Amino acid sequence: MTASSIADNPPPAQDVSSPVSGKAVRPGDRIFLGLSRGSGIALLVIMAAIAVFLTYRSVLAISGDKADFLTTFDWNATGTEPKFGIAVLAFGTVVSSVIAMLIAVPVAVGIALFISHYAPRRLAAPLGYVIDLLAAVPSIVYGLWGALFLVPHLSGLYSWLDDYLGWTGIFSYSQGAARSLFTVGILLAIMILPIVTSVSREVFLQVPRMHEEAALALGATRWEVIRMSVLPFGRSGVISASMLGLGRALGETMAVATVLSPSFLISASLLDPGGGTFAQNIASKFSEADQFGQDALIASGLVLFVITLLVNGAARLIIARRKEYSGAAA
Repeated sequence: MTASSIADNPPPAQDVSSPVSGKAVRPGDRIFLGLSRGSGIALLVIMAAIAVFLTYRSVLAISGDKADFLTTFDWNATGTEPKFGIAVLAFGTVVSSVIAMLIAVPVAVGIALFISHYAPRRLAAPLGYVIDLLAAVPSIVYGLWGALFLVPHLSGLYSWLDDYLGWTGIFSYSQGAARSLFTVGILLAIMILPIVTSVSREVFLQVPRMHEEAALALGATRWEVIRMSVLPFGRSGVISASMLGLGRALGETMAVATVLSPSFLISASLLDPGGGTFAQNIASKFSEADQFGQDALIASGLVLFVITLLVNGAARLIIARRKEYSGAAA
């Protein structure tokens, strides 16, 4: 075919005005679409099945409870007249988790900033590896360390808190074993620290370099760069990391059961032994419970399930409201 013939008969122009459908047209695309869709549907089905199971067994237990399930300070689900409630468990779970978050999140953010913006590269990589390795330590190992090392060495801290803050009533100490909700909070803070640190570190490393260089060009110090560029950009990521840590703190079982001295009493002081959490109570009583007692424990698990969903939902709302100010949407 000569050049003159090509010029006289040009190839038909492609219609670029038709919109791209995005539909799967190749076998690989169809397979991937089916797997992705099936995975999403399977997740929803599993969550629905868990919710239905917990609700059904919980209704059986609550209908046979001879006391108020929400306000009773007792757990006797195996007696002739079962009486049990979640007041102590809800208090202990929330208080220990809040203590863990108050301790772990500031420390984790500080470590993440040090690794991402302050530490030399030779130190940052090994330190980040050690932090990630801590997340793989089993819960029972943390529990044994807490029971054999942390509890005996906290009496000095408890005495100091009693001397200076005992007048508040929250930190009054009666010279007993340090098996309290405050100890549980410290142990949980150590356990969730690697999770919050790792996620926050990766978020801080994603800050656009131009943002930091622009702040430095305007004469900002290192701290001002972090305050004006890094923290606003990574705020939603830090919130997400904190919610991951909070989820582990709320559902931690073996470490809490090893350290805590459980009792169905609510004390005004965080340093007094006693209290309980949902996960610890389920772990300690499930093996010896009868059918109705297991239903009662499942009912408390449903409450923990609902609390977790509410916490995650609140986190999503906070992230959605903050995202447009963080610079992540730019």
